[in-house]
Formats: sequence, C-alpha cells, structure tokens
Amino acid sequence: MKRFFSLLALCTVAGLCYAQPGRPPQPENVILMQRASFNIVYGGPTRAEGRSYNFTPAFFIYPDGKLDKEGAEKLLADMDIQPLLDANYGTAVVINPTGDKYDAEADFKVFEQLFNQFRGPGNLKVVGLGAGATFVNQVIAPKAGAQIADILTIGGKPGKSAAPVPAYVAGKGAAKVARPYQSAIAPHADEPLLKVVVNPASAPLKDILADAWKQVLGCNYRYNNYQHTHYEGAKLGEYGSYELEPYLDCEALGIKRIIVELPTGKDTKQLWYEYWPEELLEGAPEHSVPVMVLLHGNQNDPRTQAETSGFIQVAAQDRFFVVEMEWQGTPNYQAMGHDGIETVLYQLFAKYPQLDPSRVYAEGLSAGSMTATALGIKKSYVFAAVGGHSGGLLDRPAPGPFPNFGSIWAEATQKRGAVEMPYCSVLGTADNVVPYIRPDNWKGNGYLNAWNAYEQMNGMEVVSEIDFSLDPVFGQKLQDRETIVTNKGDGLVVETGQLYKGNVPLIKIVAVMDYGHWNFQPTARIMWDFFKQFRRDPETKKLEYRPWK
Repeated sequence: MKRFFSLLALCTVAGLCYAQPGRPPQPENVILMQRASFNIVYGGPTRAEGRSYNFTPAFFIYPDGKLDKEGAEKLLADMDIQPLLDANYGTAVVINPTGDKYDAEADFKVFEQLFNQFRGPGNLKVVGLGAGATFVNQVIAPKAGAQIADILTIGGKPGKSAAPVPAYVAGKGAAKVARPYQSAIAPHADEPLLKVVVNPASAPLKDILADAWKQVLGCNYRYNNYQHTHYEGAKLGEYGSYELEPYLDCEALGIKRIIVELPTGKDTKQLWYEYWPEELLEGAPEHSVPVMVLLHGNQNDPRTQAETSGFIQVAAQDRFFVVEMEWQGTPNYQAMGHDGIETVLYQLFAKYPQLDPSRVYAEGLSAGSMTATALGIKKSYVFAAVGGHSGGLLDRPAPGPFPNFGSIWAEATQKRGAVEMPYCSVLGTADNVVPYIRPDNWKGNGYLNAWNAYEQMNGMEVVSEIDFSLDPVFGQKLQDRETIVTNKGDGLVVETGQLYKGNVPLIKIVAVMDYGHWNFQPTARIMWDFFKQFRRDPETKKLEYRPWK
C-alpha cells in the first residue's frame, strides 16, 4: 500500500481498502510539497518503527508573504518539520497567496480545492505565519474549522469568529487572537480534545512547532465517517462536522509500546506490537493482567487497531495488556492465521507470567473482525469473549483472509450448548463495504450470519428471520435497549441491545447510526465493559460470568 502526498484514489472490495497513487493538478500558488522520507508498500509499511499511515498529518502552511521554492524550503527547515513528517508519514504543503496579498475569496477557493484533492484529509493541520496567520484566523477558522484537526497561528490579526477547533496561538498579541477560538470551544466542555493554548512568548519556529505538537497538534485527528466511509473521500462541508478523536500518545497515557519481530525461519519472521501499562510490565502479580488481542483489517497497517480503535486509551484507564498482531502477512512478515495467533498467545504467557490466561479477549476491524469472529468458535478454549467492528461472516467463499462460514457453522453446531462464547458485534449502519441488515438484504447478511453462529454454539434460539416492525434498527427484540447520543461529529448516535441465555447476556449488538466502515472509538469502552464480565476457567474451560457494577 503506497501512499503519496497527493490525491489518494481509494477503493474497497469486501473489507479491502487500498490506495492508488495519483497527482492532482496543483494550484500555481502551491510552492512546495514535502513528505515523509519513508514510503509504504502494498500490504504494510517499510519499517516497523513509528506510527501507522492511518490519518497521517497533512500541514497546510500559509507564510507571511510570497515565497519562492528556496524560501519555502528554508521555512520548513526553520520549523524543523521533517523529523515530525518521518515519524508520522506526514506531508507539508507551503501555499502562497494567489496575489501579492491574501485575498479572502480567492485564497479560500484554493484551500477548498486542495482540501478536496486530498479527499477530505482527516488529520489536517493548518499553520499560518504573519499575514498568513491573519488569513487563517479571519477566513479559514470560521469557514472550515469544523473540518480541520488543528490550527497553529503565529502573529497575525484576530478573526471575528471561529468554528470549534483545537488551536495553538503564538506570538505577539496571542491572547487577543485566541479569544474567538476560546469562545468557539466554550460550549463544548465535554470534549477535552477541543482546547486552545496561548503562547505569547517569542521563540524560534522549531520550538513553537515542537510545543504546539506536544500540546495540541499531536493530540488529535479529525475525520468524517458520517453517511459514508472516510476513505471514499469527501468535499469540504459535504458531511457536516468532522469527528474529533485522540491521536495515540503512548507516553502521555503511561503505555509502553514494544515491537517484536520474531524469526520463524531462514527468511521469515512474524511481527506484533505489545502495549503495556508501564507498572504492569515488571511488578504485576502472576495471572493478574487481562489480555486484549487486536486484529487489523485486510491489507491494513498492523498498528491500525491500536491507533484507531480506542482500545489503548481504555487499557490506560483500566490497566490491561494489549497486543496487535500482523496476522495476515505482508511482503515483509509471515502470515499467522488462526493457529499462529494462538501460538503467539502461548509465547506471551510463557514470557510474561503476569498475564491471565483466563481473561483473553479478541476484536478486529473488517477482515480482522471476521477473523476474531471465527476465533471465538474455532479457538473457543482460548478466549473468554470476542467481537469485531465492521465485519461478520460472509456466506460465500471470498478471496483473501476471510473465514469459511460453512465450516464455522458446522463447528458451532457440533459445540451447540456445550461451549459458550460471549460475542460483541459493532457496526455502522451506513457501511457500504460490509452492509448492515436492511429489509432487502438481511438474508445471508454477514452480520446476521455471525449472530446466528454464536446463537447456535451458545445453545440459544437462532433468530433467522428479521422483522423490522419489532425493532427498526435490529429487526428483532433485544433486551437492555439503549440509545446513546455522543459528542462526536454533530452528535453521532449509538444504539445497543443484548441477547440473553437465561440470565447471562451472551451477545451484544452495537449499531452506530449513519456511520461508515471503520472503528468508532467510543465503542471500545462499550465492548470492553461487555468483555470484562467474562472469564474462562483455565482447567475446565467453562465460561464464567461475573457481572460488574
């Protein structure tokens, strides 16, 4: 999967998303584009270090006045931006005014053109210096702030208003410039990522950028999955306000990431990432730390779930161990498959006696969700609960790493009533890659297949007929129905409910309304709170239910 700093033409096929390079025509006033030194190859990154290519930052930089190429290169050098681009697979774009001075209408049209060419970039950092800062404060912030991840302005004049956007305001007069930004975020006290930092001190550009990255720019990204999937692209303002989500900062969370490359043969090796709450790595009692397995989607970067699912943030709060595996394989790493995932877990248990084999859970995205769904049935003795986001079980053979529904159903049937496995299904109702159930498509639908497979194995009634008169969202009666209005986007809504066997909730279904094919970070907490009620006795392999208060 090779990512260029220009337009990405994105395609999806049954959970497969990949990028095709292309170079859009650049406006004449785009004087320089500079990107990370490291490319991405199809199937994975060229290096295990650093971050994933999901939501890599793009910097739109508006200088104090017109620059030539040499001047633009000097500006980026003064900012010392290249190491930041390399660590995050980032892009920097220096944009001159269209005329001798910035023009509100003409230069905003160029911003809009670039925004659309980048297909609605999800981690857009807009930087303004001097006159460029004035343009950002007065034009871009009020018109496009709800689609921008962060704004950094140095100097310049204040605007009259701004959309709610995280901002770092520096230089002379910073307190006055910051007021519209502060007023815009004031009604959003429930979103800690919406913050404004004011720095009136005079400092070199590189120091300002470094501090802005630490306090604001490196804390979040923004993207839009409302009524479409973000990688399908979007024009400015097409789908309302963009979601604001945390850009993973392990150090700030007290999480230590360990990269493991394990040789398995002369020219083969496996890759996984471990995420440890630091105090648990050395001093935790034996068998005291739960294990959360994350599985990325088809051809995704192997850090996708760690960085975009929300589970690392939940692990930092509840203190459990997370491992994300390169289960599918890339040109650089061997595929693990179901057996390999199990083997890696045994290796981790042997290496870390503090891990609890009775509390092992798995979840994934898209193809990773399908794999986690299969693991819960095929490897039921290993896991205490499993789930997935944006993936179920396909009812037909498909190329790639997709489990065979027929064999999984047969195994679920053989184990019916003898083995119980809790299952959490999270999905977006506007997913076009793995479509949610509708009146015209529910027969053989992948999500219904997954629910039915777990009903079968758990010895529950198999609800094979969907009736939307019973519930307009789920097409069947669920207990504990709940509607949750979130602070993401323009108030994304989550619908949930559970299916019981006796007094035990064994299946939880979570629908993010009007949402596309991707993780919705708030559902990590919902899924974990469901998972942590269960453990599997290490001797008998029987499921134990311990509801939490």
